[in-house]
Amino acid sequence: MLFPKKVKYRKWRTARKNAKKMLTRVSARGIDIAFGSYALKTTSPARLTSNQIEASRRVMSRAMGKVGRIWIRVFPDRPFTRKGSETPMGKGKGDPQGFVVEVKPGRILFEIDGVSDTVAKEVFRKATAKLPVKTTVVSR
Repeated sequence: MLFPKKVKYRKWRTARKNAKKMLTRVSARGIDIAFGSYALKTTSPARLTSNQIEASRRVMSRAMGKVGRIWIRVFPDRPFTRKGSETPMGKGKGDPQGFVVEVKPGRILFEIDGVSDTVAKEVFRKATAKLPVKTTVVSR
């Protein structure tokens, strides 16, 4: 799993989300293919946890076999908290549970190289099944 070595603040404030604004805003960074030949690009906004990114990476590496190379273009650096189950309201914020990354539409999540076009599409199809975001495959 991906997580930062050190964080300045254990708990971040909750970012307010307006659904209409989130759908219209597109990513300004991480929108071009930089390393590989094929990339998985988001078409909807979401928060990806480190577990979801790791599950996608595992299924991609298993589907590709020993050929090709994978680049992960996002890093989960935002901590999220959760209160215990059956805990009454109040008494402060919950304990940190893990890390997420917020992605906007147009952000590239993964890149691969060294595989054919059909293999790349199949690999990304399997990886998308592990993610809570709509995606599209783009090529260089």
